[in-house]
Amino acid sequence: MSDPQQDPESHEGVIRTPKQLVWTVIAAFVLPVMIIILLVNFVTAADRSGAGSDAMSEQAITARIQPVGMVELRDASGPVQLRTGEQVYTAQCAACHAAGAAGAPKLGDEGAWAARIKTGYDALLSSALKGKGAMAAQGGGEFSDFEIGRAVVFMANKAGGKLDEPKAPAAAASAADAASAPK
Repeated sequence: MSDPQQDPESHEGVIRTPKQLVWTVIAAFVLPVMIIILLVNFVTAADRSGAGSDAMSEQAITARIQPVGMVELRDASGPVQLRTGEQVYTAQCAACHAAGAAGAPKLGDEGAWAARIKTGYDALLSSALKGKGAMAAQGGGEFSDFEIGRAVVFMANKAGGKLDEPKAPAAAASAADAASAPK
């Protein structure tokens, strides 16, 4: 048996020519750099946004810079479109009275409305216009006092009350009649 330490062929490496050495050196530097570049491109190419990182999106910017309030100019001498009690209830009152939020009596709950209905229309209207308990004042808002009165009658009558529909103010009634008159 021959000694492996003395056998010259057993110590020879994989690289045998200068050309192989050049290619090995190039591959040893270029290949890892190319792999790193491809991995960075893969990681950064996808649109991966974490929670709350869409702060610079077009929708988020538009929401932040939108006006807080809007000014709507109306012609004071124009025709008045009076809304029904149900329309006012749906637009304004249903937020609390549909679910009974903050102690508001639910629409149609005869037990909760009975004592309130006994106080009469004027007391109910005053509570609605000036506010009562957790309910904010409704007077001076989007709806006229007459429309709020219609909503009060609508809610009271849904709970077993027998209140009469309030009479339209003279100016609003004549404007509404003029708007609905055949031309």
